[in-house]
Amino acid sequence: PAHSVTAIRLADEKFVTAMSSAERVAYETANPLICAETKRHAEILQQAEALIFVYPTWWSGLPAQLKGWLERVFVLGVAFRFNKNGKIRPNLNNVRHIIGVSTYGSPWRYVKLINDNGRRTLTRAIRMSTGLRTRTMWCGIYALDTCTQKQREKFVTDTVQKIVKRLEQSAHKP
Repeated sequence: PAHSVTAIRLADEKFVTAMSSAERVAYETANPLICAETKRHAEILQQAEALIFVYPTWWSGLPAQLKGWLERVFVLGVAFRFNKNGKIRPNLNNVRHIIGVSTYGSPWRYVKLINDNGRRTLTRAIRMSTGLRTRTMWCGIYALDTCTQKQREKFVTDTVQKIVKRLEQSAHKP
């Protein structure tokens, strides 16, 4: 089966990472999405079966633009809800895969030592907004500054193949 892909390119869209004063006031209400841009992104999230994040890791974390996007779009009513007892429950039960693809300037051992904060945010914290059956997958290229062009091209080819294989396997499951 063919997959439909909706790409959100934050830089191309000139996505504003900072919340406006009005958004901050609305953030803790039942209707935190007051901007057309974040509403559109929330609609995409609520229909997605897979979330694939592609970004460069900077100083062991997410780029500011991606972090700002998560804070403005993964809000009450989109990423989570409260049950009748006031407990937080996931609201992105449609998501079956969270896949991360990142480049690192540092070697793998150093990234592992400092806990790869961006990876943890996406595969643990964001994962908590999805259903119990959501699987995670991570693809990283490390010590990018010392990689050859051939190694970089191989990483891209291998990563695309891994992602396609993962999504095709899940498409065949009932």
